Amino acid sequence: MAKLYFHYSTMNAGKSTILLQASHNYRERGMQTYLLTAGVDTRAGFGTIGSRIGICAEADVFSPEDDLFAKIAQKMQDDPCACIFLDEAQFLSETQVWQLARAVDDLKVPVMCYGLRVDFMGKLFPGSAALLALADEMREVRTICHCGKKATMVARMGPDGQALREGAQVQIGGNETYVSLCRRHWREAVGDPLSTAPEA
Repeated sequence: MAKLYFHYSTMNAGKSTILLQASHNYRERGMQTYLLTAGVDTRAGFGTIGSRIGICAEADVFSPEDDLFAKIAQKMQDDPCACIFLDEAQFLSETQVWQLARAVDDLKVPVMCYGLRVDFMGKLFPGSAALLALADEMREVRTICHCGKKATMVARMGPDGQALREGAQVQIGGNETYVSLCRRHWREAVGDPLSTAPEA
């Protein structure tokens, strides 16, 4: 039975590597896959899913305006595939997550989404929030903080090496910009949210 999956983590946990390996496993068995990634993230090149260990694959891109159900339905008609893999799922809109759920239900094709759960301020991305609500299965991809504990948060670092406390939710970057931390070390880096939160 087809399902909507959400594989989530912080930065640098190996989500793209896992996605590419899973797609390879399908293809190795003669089953086609359809890869999608956010057009806004061009770190590996436009329309490319790339991993920090050097493997990559071409992918179709999605933008906020795209109807992903229509995109997948057209792909299934032109070149049927066994599984849809979507990277950078945090950049999905809530509407697009519903479109993916419809593709699973109506087209009967599994959709595997990979992305960040929270931003550098500890807030859910809209796409991630919708996936946490709608996914049939969720799997955490784990990575560790410098202290050895599981990293669940990500800090955005400024040019001075200090963690930023404000800014746009979306800023594309890699190791030069983001650091994955456990909650305690994230709080030390950015300050306790309770002490910096505005009064209600």
